[in-house]
Amino acid sequence: MPPAEENALDATASGRLSDVARDPRQIQLEIDSARESLAATLDHLVYRSSPKRVADHGRQAVLTFFQTPAGIAVLGGVGLLVGLSVFNTIRSRKR
Repeated sequence: MPPAEENALDATASGRLSDVARDPRQIQLEIDSARESLAATLDHLVYRSSPKRVADHGRQAVLTFFQTPAGIAVLGGVGLLVGLSVFNTIRSRKR
């Protein structure tokens, strides 16, 4: 085994990833930076999964779809089916 790999294994076995001593202040700054990054990520996830925001986004997507030719065709088809159903119900009650 090359000497560089032996040193890496010794450092890992001792619980340290590097032989370079780090200043406790530097470690604290890294921890604070990681904490802020995690907090920002969590805030972003909370925003993205907000029920009100998801509902608003869904409503906007549906309204946008119904303004397209395919959406208008779907609305027309549903309207036709409802109309035929109402017509058949009224016709069957008169008998």
